[in-house]
Amino acid sequence: MHSILPYIQIALSIALAGAILMQQRGASLGSAFGGDSSSYTSRRGIERTFFIATIIIAALFFASAVASLLLR
Repeated sequence: MHSILPYIQIALSIALAGAILMQQRGASLGSAFGGDSSSYTSRRGIERTFFIATIIIAALFFASAVASLLLR
């Protein structure tokens, strides 16, 4: 298990980066500084799926990092 854990972490980090990049956000630079903050839309369809997948992949990455520290 100790020898395969780095490969699992690499795969999870690539999957996490991909899941983050696949999420679309309709926010422009103006909304980053407080403009147009009154419009809120809920996540639907594939956007919600990517959001939940990102949370799950992040939790798995965190668990693998903790496991790596404990197995040293």
